Amino acid sequence: MINAFHSGLKLLNCSWLYLTELPSFFYLCHMNLLSVENLSKSFSDKILFKEISFGIEKGEKVAMIAKNGSGKSTLMKILAGKEIADSGIVTLRRDMKVAYLDQDPFFDESKTVIETLFHSELPVLKLIREYETFLERDLEHHSPQTQKDLERSMVAMDDAHAWDYESRVKQIMSRLNVHHLEQEIKSLSGGQRKRVALARVLIDEPDLLMLDEPTNHLDVDMIEWLENYLSRQNISLLLVTHDRYFLDNICDNIIELDNGKLYHYKGNYSYFLEKKTEREYNESREVDKARNIMRTELEWIRRMPKARGTKSKARVDAFEGLKERATYKKTDEKLHLDVKMTRIGGKVLEMKKVHKSFGEQKILHGFDYTFKTGERIGIVGKNGSGKSTFLNMLTGKESHDSGKINVGDTIVFGYYSQGGMQLKDDKRVLEVVKEIADHVPLNDKTKIPASAFLTLFQFPPEMQHTFVSKLSGGEKRRLYLLTVLMKNPNFLILDEPTNDLDLITLNILEDFLAGFGGCLLVVSHDRYFMNKLVDHLFIFEGDGVVKDFNGNYIEWRALKEEEDKEESRIKNQESRKKTEEHKSSKAEKKKLSFKDKFEFEQLEKEIELLEKEKTTLSEWLNSGNGTHEELLQWSNRYQEVSSLVDEKSLRWMVLSELQ
Repeated sequence: MINAFHSGLKLLNCSWLYLTELPSFFYLCHMNLLSVENLSKSFSDKILFKEISFGIEKGEKVAMIAKNGSGKSTLMKILAGKEIADSGIVTLRRDMKVAYLDQDPFFDESKTVIETLFHSELPVLKLIREYETFLERDLEHHSPQTQKDLERSMVAMDDAHAWDYESRVKQIMSRLNVHHLEQEIKSLSGGQRKRVALARVLIDEPDLLMLDEPTNHLDVDMIEWLENYLSRQNISLLLVTHDRYFLDNICDNIIELDNGKLYHYKGNYSYFLEKKTEREYNESREVDKARNIMRTELEWIRRMPKARGTKSKARVDAFEGLKERATYKKTDEKLHLDVKMTRIGGKVLEMKKVHKSFGEQKILHGFDYTFKTGERIGIVGKNGSGKSTFLNMLTGKESHDSGKINVGDTIVFGYYSQGGMQLKDDKRVLEVVKEIADHVPLNDKTKIPASAFLTLFQFPPEMQHTFVSKLSGGEKRRLYLLTVLMKNPNFLILDEPTNDLDLITLNILEDFLAGFGGCLLVVSHDRYFMNKLVDHLFIFEGDGVVKDFNGNYIEWRALKEEEDKEESRIKNQESRKKTEEHKSSKAEKKKLSFKDKFEFEQLEKEIELLEKEKTTLSEWLNSGNGTHEELLQWSNRYQEVSSLVDEKSLRWMVLSELQ
């Protein structure tokens, strides 16, 4: 379990020590894979955390929670050996393998995807890397030499019993949509890079897995697969995430980094919220109690004669500690969203017979919809299905091929895009906001200066003169959100707004959006966020098909699961029917006619050709090559060929027995 250590050790200026290198009195933490003792880190005059201690045992899945800028990512980097602490000790059990997913993964830009994925020195991974390389070359060139290389590699895989491992690797790559293995890293998009980085740490099979915002850039299907994968696997996990369903379904231990201190909670996210409220209430009572006692002690200090005895000195020393507790002031964590919304007229936005394609890929095919005031729509679909393109068309950032998009005269878009605002690192926070407006109108019809508005958004005066380059990823996203809202929009478009935002900001944003009177259009992989805010969904199914579902994400997912079960039931029913037909045909005792003999001979040839085609299709699908359309076409043909093989094989068996 997560535990704190109270051994009172002298602090050491180091970040990493192996357990066997420590003195014998450290035996008490021998069960921990990871132990942290009195760790401190600060930047300039800002203390991120001070003398924090905790440990992670084998099999534990721990979530770390803190507001943006508190030092979550810095702490993760220290634990992974990427940064150095000011003081304290981080110990890892010897020969333990750690894998770390950075929020912004770093790669060798000159390497290919396959070289990046299989960077480990494990012999089995070297064999798989070699096999995947030869397989991809053989599919492209079909030369005698590549065929020989592939055969040699397959023999080596057999000898090492590596096929089960390779199958698991294929599953990870397939579910995270990692293909085109010879592609160079430098040509990948941000989302592709994150998925490659995630695949790499999962393939490594570490003893301890540290993930910093792993769900960013993943679609919902990928997130649910990753959720199931991490829940089933017997791995130890330290996780930073804003996804509350993901957090609740995987972790049952939470550590909270708050004002430089660490708090431990043995339970899920709901339990954490309850106990955090209880802790803060008790802390405020302790502060009030200390203040009352301090008034009495302060009078005694003022009356006390200058000559002090031993008891007097002890009382004075105790007074200093009491003073520190009584003057403790908790930083206000609440983000205040009270921006004014521009008045919205009768006409909002109308789309008539809208078409959009990129080459062979259809995004919209004759899409019709009329938006109404106060609508709250969520958009779901696989990555690459055209969700962001759809939003860009609404706001005029992208043109449509045909049809009409009519925007009402009073509509003011507030577009929070996935790519974010291109903030200049050499600008100060206050300068970024003042470039938009010096004063911001609020709902109560008053105006406040840009500096005061920044303060409401958790950017206190001392932070407003900080350069953008010094902000954390979450702080930059919060600043971007501020610039969107201060334009007083009445049609909010949010493309993955939850990425990198802390849970405190998310809760306040949700409360603000729940009371927002304009139109709301949300693309998000955060299921909790979607369920709380949207009334119906646009389902991007691919090939230009967009369905309107009247309900939230959970309701749609439940319906989809029922449809999948029904489809599976029908397939099983058909399979049983074929088996019964086969048994029935077996019972018929008759000699083969000339026509039957001819059919029997033809079936043998047809089955052989179909089996070859099935093998080829399987290799193509597993290779990861091919466009989305090609993969879909191969998959459909594979199912068709499999059905034909089953059907013809049953008929062949019937004729074979009669013969």
